[in-house]
Amino acid sequence: MDVSLPPFMASSGLLPTGTLLESLIYVSNEVASMEKLPSVQARNVSTMIRRIKLLYSLFEEIQNTNTPLPPSSILCLTEVFSVIRRAKFLIQGCKDGSSLWGLLQTEIVSNQFYVLVKEMGRALDILPLSLLNISADIREQVELLHKQAKRADLFVDPREQQRREDLLQVMASNNEKNSKNKGFIDIRKLQEVLNSIGLRSPLDYEEEVSKLEAEAQKQAGTGGLIVVSNINNLISLVSFSKSRIFSNEENEKSKDIKQRSSSMSRIYDQSLTSQSILTIIPDEFRCPISLDLMRDPVIVASGHTYDRNSIAQWINSGHHTCPKSGQRLIHMALIPNYALKSLVHQWCQENNIPLTERASSSSDLERCNSKRKLCDNAVDHISATKVAADAVKMTAEFLVGKLAMGSLEIQRQAAYELRLLAKTGMDNRRIISEAGAIPFLVTLLSSHDPRIQENAVTALLNLSIYDNNKILIMAAGAIDRIISVLESGKTMEARENAAAAIFSLSMIDDSKVTIGARPRAISALIGLLREGTTAGKRDAATALLNLAVYSANKASAVVAGAVPLLIDLLMDDKAGITDDALAVLALLLGCSQGLEEIRKSRVLVPLLIDLLRFGSTKGKENSITLLLGLCKDGGEEVARRLLINPRSIPSLQSLAADGSLKARRKADALLRLLNRCCSQSHNPVG
Repeated sequence: MDVSLPPFMASSGLLPTGTLLESLIYVSNEVASMEKLPSVQARNVSTMIRRIKLLYSLFEEIQNTNTPLPPSSILCLTEVFSVIRRAKFLIQGCKDGSSLWGLLQTEIVSNQFYVLVKEMGRALDILPLSLLNISADIREQVELLHKQAKRADLFVDPREQQRREDLLQVMASNNEKNSKNKGFIDIRKLQEVLNSIGLRSPLDYEEEVSKLEAEAQKQAGTGGLIVVSNINNLISLVSFSKSRIFSNEENEKSKDIKQRSSSMSRIYDQSLTSQSILTIIPDEFRCPISLDLMRDPVIVASGHTYDRNSIAQWINSGHHTCPKSGQRLIHMALIPNYALKSLVHQWCQENNIPLTERASSSSDLERCNSKRKLCDNAVDHISATKVAADAVKMTAEFLVGKLAMGSLEIQRQAAYELRLLAKTGMDNRRIISEAGAIPFLVTLLSSHDPRIQENAVTALLNLSIYDNNKILIMAAGAIDRIISVLESGKTMEARENAAAAIFSLSMIDDSKVTIGARPRAISALIGLLREGTTAGKRDAATALLNLAVYSANKASAVVAGAVPLLIDLLMDDKAGITDDALAVLALLLGCSQGLEEIRKSRVLVPLLIDLLRFGSTKGKENSITLLLGLCKDGGEEVARRLLINPRSIPSLQSLAADGSLKARRKADALLRLLNRCCSQSHNPVG
């Protein structure tokens, strides 16, 4: 049972003492076992772990005495459980998350530790130590912990504060007194900051970029557009630093691929110059979305001003609100802000900054305006910059040529470069496919070289994010080769990215049918579900979930053995895909073979009852969907098993009162069904 779940409150009637103690011991042991300290928040993390270790000793001793807990202790221990579980998430976030983002958030994260310590102290206020059958040593330790928690102060590591200031200084206007170097990144100071948080090798830098990208995805749902833009700027900073710091080493490794024409070099030099002046731009000249200089400022219906390209991409991606105010836009016209544009031009001239126009000559603008009049749905399709688009096009054509005619080493490097180039930006993905990369990448899926195969399948995965490329990849006959990589890829990463590619391609309904018609596909996904890493299991589960939307694929998944494996994964705390496994099971319930197979399990119902209490919001919804489906249409045996389980009715009542709208509706339906079943058993017909 996974106890790492959302906050909950319980009374002694809803949460049995034994389960509470077991949960406290389990989650405390998880925290106490965390050995390696993170690069940031090391002192707060170590102090929190030490406190929880003391509580772990208390919980173990209470359990070993095997005496009933006084009812007055239940509320306190429930609160303590909530604190420890949230501390676990916070510590895990510090360990696994981006160190650079953690450094910028050091005061916020430090305050989160402080709040948890204070909550721990308040919970211990109501712990009736005198009524507990524990030794004098443990009692003394808990009393000391209580006093320390009550008088604890907020601690922000001064060294981290200094590193944060150094980082902000690098990002802000650097060396303002020297106009020659104004706005250029102090790479030495930046390297010192990055070294201090553990970034010392190219691999460290790549991992940090991956963590920042994950943070950007996470913040996309909660942090807002500005936060995501700031994280993307950090990604650019780390990538730029890596290229500068390790440039000599990288050049030796990939001499053939790194040679570019002099025109290409000028393009990249202009790009780097653009990045280096980012830090000195006055705030009023920055686009609120990209935080870059507004070279073509436009006004939207809300009255706010943005750079034309940034707001056009925002609107084209389906948004109909102002990013800054959240106000719904009553029209999508972009009105040039000539006054601000004039000020920006004047500022650029005064500071000797080249003004690289975004295709904004009068003739270009007239052509764009005429296109907008002809097509009401097309808001604005101006490229980020003509220079950048030309650079990507030249790079893509160059790399595709190397894929077609290069040696094994050059093909490996070219596939890697395309993989990276396709990782960000829909324009990049479109340009790469237009350069003819897809057929060559499909051919390389059969390569005997592990790195070529891995780079090729990952490049196709990245390209498939662009919807039109999904059709092109399927048309190129890629699916059979992708399935072969999924089955027996030469690296686990290649197999996992093949699963992710199948998920992406199956977003198109026709592809669900095409992929599902190949029995090897679903069998291979189930194989990865059994053998893969946590990320691989999740990729396989989400691909199965997508395919199982099509009815015929549900039966295929059941025949391939998905049901018992998914139930096993629900019981595997280390698998980390509880919600994904539940979602697939809930879909498979929709076919007769799936329902029959799921009903055979003797362990699933107790698991689902636990998940009704401890699961995530989505997990609770899928758990109640499964229970309701199992009890309907001849599921009297499952209903009886629910009725005799002492935890089921309280859990259902709690969900009916406090769950999501979907969960409440289904919990009510299941309670009514169980009530009818109970009445019939007491009043048999005849």
